[in-house]
Amino acid sequence: MEIKRQQLQQLIPDAKIVTAHGKMDKTTIEDVMLKFINKEYDILLCTTIIETGIDIPNVNTLIIMDADHFGLSQLYQIRGRVGRSERIAYCYLMYDQHKILSEIAVKRLKVIKDFTELGSGFAIAMRDLSIRGAGDFLGSEQSGFIDTVGIDLFMQMLSNEINREKGIEVKEEETISEPLVDVETSITDSYVEDEELKIYIHKKINEIDSYEKMDEVKQELEDRFGKISDNIDVYMHEELFEKMAKKLNISKIKQTKNFVEVTLPKEMNDELKVEDLFYKLVNYRFFRFSSRFNQIIITLDTIKLEKHFIYYLIDLLKVIDSLIKK
Repeated sequence: MEIKRQQLQQLIPDAKIVTAHGKMDKTTIEDVMLKFINKEYDILLCTTIIETGIDIPNVNTLIIMDADHFGLSQLYQIRGRVGRSERIAYCYLMYDQHKILSEIAVKRLKVIKDFTELGSGFAIAMRDLSIRGAGDFLGSEQSGFIDTVGIDLFMQMLSNEINREKGIEVKEEETISEPLVDVETSITDSYVEDEELKIYIHKKINEIDSYEKMDEVKQELEDRFGKISDNIDVYMHEELFEKMAKKLNISKIKQTKNFVEVTLPKEMNDELKVEDLFYKLVNYRFFRFSSRFNQIIITLDTIKLEKHFIYYLIDLLKVIDSLIKK
């Protein structure tokens, strides 16, 4: 923004230019806007925060840079910041002259150009719907957040809700369950800023059900976005742990700041010898064994672990799985 301000200053040396953007605190923004309203400045250079409803009657010219990057409704809102009084107003939608615009971008700019009358909002909304498509509620082509959830999960959610309305009991395994353990699963802005890309990363991680799949996802993420952080690595291992636990029918885990307690299902008593499990885990000094209501309880003390507890839990499930297979 500072570079753009300097460019404008060179073009119009006598103009007084002030800037405003969303990272400024509200007191500073208010001070800037008041000075601009009081004509202490000639030009306001700002981000899209101007679309939030600031009306300045004496402003009659608006220039939108890179207009092809904006959505139709956003362009309509920004354009509405001028022409709020009896003065004739001008709005210029600019884009890179060397850039070949997409068909959708051209259509959006044409709609803004065509609909200039007062009260054009509804007509523009309908045209926007026509350009984007409304989506198919029960089909594979979706718009908006149905697509981010995924058609399979959406259909499962829809089916469950329909069955509940009909009074049909929905089995526990058909519902969307909470994760067994609590770990950090956020994708930080330092890794990816775009929200749609964050949703894509979450979807890819949720597909992990084996070490091979985890390596595949990790390689794809690092190829596209750079080396993954320790938190994302933990997140990926947590997803693998959830799938492994489900396969072993383990559904009861207690987590505190000092330990994680894994309760093995009763039916595992006939398939698993405790002494074999104990000998396999003898090198893991952080595990403790106990029994409650005829169920084996394995407790992992998490206070002094060398790495995140999720890695130890995966090792535990690998041992259990190997013993059951034998």
